[in-house]
Amino acid sequence: MREAMANAVVGDVGYDEDSTVNELERRFANMVGKESAVFVPSGVMANQLAVRVLTSPGDVIIAGRRQHVVSFEMGASARNSSVQFALIDDTKGAVRVEDVLDVIDAEQDHQPHVAMVAIENTHMPSGGTPWELDAVVALRHAIGSLPLHLDGARLFNAAVATKTSVAALSAPATTVMACLSKGLCAPVGSLLAGPANLMQRALVERKRLGGTMRQAGFLAAAGIVALETMIERLHDDHVRARALADAFSGAFPESSFDATSCRTNIVAFDHPRAREIVEDLASKGVLGGTIAPRRVRFVTHRGVSDEDVDFVRDVLAHGKDFSARS
Repeated sequence: MREAMANAVVGDVGYDEDSTVNELERRFANMVGKESAVFVPSGVMANQLAVRVLTSPGDVIIAGRRQHVVSFEMGASARNSSVQFALIDDTKGAVRVEDVLDVIDAEQDHQPHVAMVAIENTHMPSGGTPWELDAVVALRHAIGSLPLHLDGARLFNAAVATKTSVAALSAPATTVMACLSKGLCAPVGSLLAGPANLMQRALVERKRLGGTMRQAGFLAAAGIVALETMIERLHDDHVRARALADAFSGAFPESSFDATSCRTNIVAFDHPRAREIVEDLASKGVLGGTIAPRRVRFVTHRGVSDEDVDFVRDVLAHGKDFSARS
């Protein structure tokens, strides 16, 4: 990636002069089966562009209550687009079609207009849970012509885990975003794809949010390498995460964590002393975090090796004090 970045042809993105950015956008759009794509600095910005082009102030977005666009973007949708969320249960990752239709139907009872539905695949808070294709298709059919946004920050993890193409997983969605700087290992960047007319509007909103970069081809060059070389290796992350899930489940039986629920690269479980666990493990060289007061998260990536997994196993095996203090 660093070699590609050093040798990248660059130009002014604002004037559509950066051929490397253009190539990255073209490749991603083709992969997800959309007409056009826009390169942005972050996944948050990609989600926010989708919100801006698919809604108007005062509109409602239907989403799972723990999705990234709801809980981890610092209220950006309300701040940037003056919209609100109708939150439904997503404890296991997916949402129920019936819950979505109830919110849509409530418009007839003088409730706000529903402008879009947002889903997250994989669903990070539940433990990187992938949506199955038939569930996405069923939701698409149920909501009719209502726009569907796919927050696919880890879309390629979902594709690998379900043995489904990213194009198939993206087909039901109006807009789809994916992150290049997670499992795909690029240093910076995300992409938003969709119909050409919406992406033209997204370019304007990107400018308004300060995301129109100048000679950004050196970043896009790393993104191209990511799309070309980093997808198949995601399976290794999944295998290592499952091994870690088994270890954590054994170390913290009081959490009732089902290790078989770990299907991608995220190990997440509830524990009453989640923050203490994270602090204790960090002091022993195992880095993780919390995503809620009582929910722990550990993530595998290219920088985590089999030897690292063995190290974590050893730490957990000798960390009898963790459970004792619970």
